[in-house]
Amino acid sequence: MNEINGFSSVLQDLSIDNRKQEQAEELGQSQFLELMIAQLENQDPLSPQENGEFIAQLAQFSTVEGIDKLNASFESFSDSMTSNQALQASTLVGKQVAIDGDTSLLTNGGIVSGMIDVPQAVGDLTLGIYNSDGQLVSQVPMGPALGGETRFRWDGLHMEVNDSPISWPDQGDEFLPPDQYTFRAMGTINGVAEQFQTALSANVNSVSLGAGGITLNLAGIGSVSMQDVRQISE
Repeated sequence: MNEINGFSSVLQDLSIDNRKQEQAEELGQSQFLELMIAQLENQDPLSPQENGEFIAQLAQFSTVEGIDKLNASFESFSDSMTSNQALQASTLVGKQVAIDGDTSLLTNGGIVSGMIDVPQAVGDLTLGIYNSDGQLVSQVPMGPALGGETRFRWDGLHMEVNDSPISWPDQGDEFLPPDQYTFRAMGTINGVAEQFQTALSANVNSVSLGAGGITLNLAGIGSVSMQDVRQISE
């Protein structure tokens, strides 16, 4: 609720800024018109301004006014889009999103979910899990994998691969403690061992709106752009 209230305050500030800019635009148009009137009042009565020149100035004023209104309309539309995106982003607080990376925070009773991008079919996909000290705490043989996306879920003890639970020799019988874990997916392609790209879940702690757009503040990771999110989950 605090995050949503915070966004309301930000959106109000944006609205105030828009009104200030509109006022500045109106002042510019007013000055343009005052300049025209002053020119008419101070023109040489023996050599008055030609009708064509006056009409050209009126046309110029009309053009300036039209451009200002068009710019204001586009800015209003842009602000409205940003406001809607910000409100939608605020609903992500407390949820998990997946972004490209190899580290994720396992909380007490939590789950790390992830995706492995396998470029082509492999027969020996393996996931190594390392704690924050860099120690290998588990080596999970996932077996064959088709090219594409392999999904997994891990709670510190149990592992699911593509929604199917698996077990392995060194699985153990106790949950690993909460920590920042690193996941390295390996496989052999044409006889060469390769590491594959992973995308891991992280909890959204808060959302920020700035000049660079919408930023998600993720637990254990920090700030990332909304555009970097690959998947949203509960």
